Amino acid sequence: MAKPSIKTLFSVGLLIAFGAAIWFAMADHSEKKQQADTAATAAKNAIVLEGLIALDVETYLKDPRVVKILADKNITVNATRIGSREMANRIKSGMTTDFFFPSGIVAANQISDAAKKVNINTVSYSPFYTPMVVASWVPIAKILTANKIAKPLNSSTEQSKIYNLDLQKLTNLMLEKKRWKDLPNSNEYEVSRSILVSTTDVRKSNSAAMYLALSSFAINNGEVVTDKATARNVAMQVAELFKRQGYQENYVNGNFDDYVSIGIGKTPLAFIYENQMVSYAMSKKGIAADMVLMYPAPTIFNKVVFVAVNEKAKILGELLANDPQLQKIGIEYGFRGSDPAAFAGEAKKAGLMVNERITEVIDPPSYEVMAEMIDVITQEMKQ
Repeated sequence: MAKPSIKTLFSVGLLIAFGAAIWFAMADHSEKKQQADTAATAAKNAIVLEGLIALDVETYLKDPRVVKILADKNITVNATRIGSREMANRIKSGMTTDFFFPSGIVAANQISDAAKKVNINTVSYSPFYTPMVVASWVPIAKILTANKIAKPLNSSTEQSKIYNLDLQKLTNLMLEKKRWKDLPNSNEYEVSRSILVSTTDVRKSNSAAMYLALSSFAINNGEVVTDKATARNVAMQVAELFKRQGYQENYVNGNFDDYVSIGIGKTPLAFIYENQMVSYAMSKKGIAADMVLMYPAPTIFNKVVFVAVNEKAKILGELLANDPQLQKIGIEYGFRGSDPAAFAGEAKKAGLMVNERITEVIDPPSYEVMAEMIDVITQEMKQ
C-alpha cells in the first residue's frame, strides 16, 4: 500500500486545523453567548433598592460582607441616612423609596400609618433589636448598690460588670434634685453634681425618646402613659430632667463618645443602646476596668425595623430577618437577633458580660402620646 504523500498529509492537516478552528470558534461563540445570556438574565432579575435608613444600621448595611452577600443574591442597596422621625414625612404617592429602616417601633409605626393614608401597603420586619441601658462606672455602681438602687447580676459585687437598675428609685432621686454627695456611702464620688442620667436631645434623637418613655412609666406609677392629659402632666416633670442636663448631643453616638472619652466627670450615667457598648467591646477587645453596664428595670427593647413598601423590598426584609450570615454579622455590630445565646457568647468573647435574657420589658407609649410629650418638653426647653 502506497504511503500518502507529504502534500496529502499537509492537506489533511490543514483540514483538521481548519475544522478545529471552526469548532473552537463555535465553542467560544457559544460560551460568550451563554455568558451574555447569563448576564442579561442577571440584569433582568437584578433588584436595585432605594431606602432611607437610621444611623444605627448604616455601617452594618455598608459592611463589605453584607454588600457581597446581597450582591451574590443579585441585590444592590442604595441607602441614604436620615433621622428616624423624619422618615414618615417622606411618604407620598409615586415615591421612589422602596424601604425604610428606622430605629424604634414608634417611628416604624408612624411610617406604616403614613403609608396607609396614601394607599401604600407596608410589611415590617424586625431583624435586630437592642435594649436601652445605662453605661456607668464602678464607683457609681457601688454607691447605687449601697443605696439599693442597683443590684449586681453576678454573685460577687467586686467582680460584677453588669447590674440591674431600679428605674423608679433613680427617677425619684432625680426629681427630688438630689446630689451625689447627698447619698449615704458616697465617699467614692462625693461631689455636689446633681444625680442625672445623660441623654441626647429628645427633640431630635430616638434614644432620648426611649428615655422619655421609661421615665414617664416611672413617674406614672409603673403604668405606660396612654392619654394626652396624663402625657402633658408627666412631660412637665420629665422636662426638668432634660433641662437640668444642659447641652445635649443630637445623636446617640455623641453621648456615648462623651462617656468613653471624657469619663465619669462629665458622664456618671449615660443612657445608650446596649449595642453601642457591645460593639465598642468587640472593637477594643474588652472595656476599661472601671466601666459597667446597667439594665434599667424595666427597660425598652429598641427594635431596628425594616419597613418594605413593595414586593422587591420584602425580599431584603426576609433576608435580614432570616439569613444566618446576615444575622451573625449583626451580632458583630452589637445587635441582638434571633439567637440570644449566640449574642451573649460573642459578647463574652469580647470581654463583656451581658444580661442574656431580659424579662422586665415594657412597650413605649403610642407615637401620638410620645409626640404630645415631646411637644410639651420642646416648649418647656424654650423657657
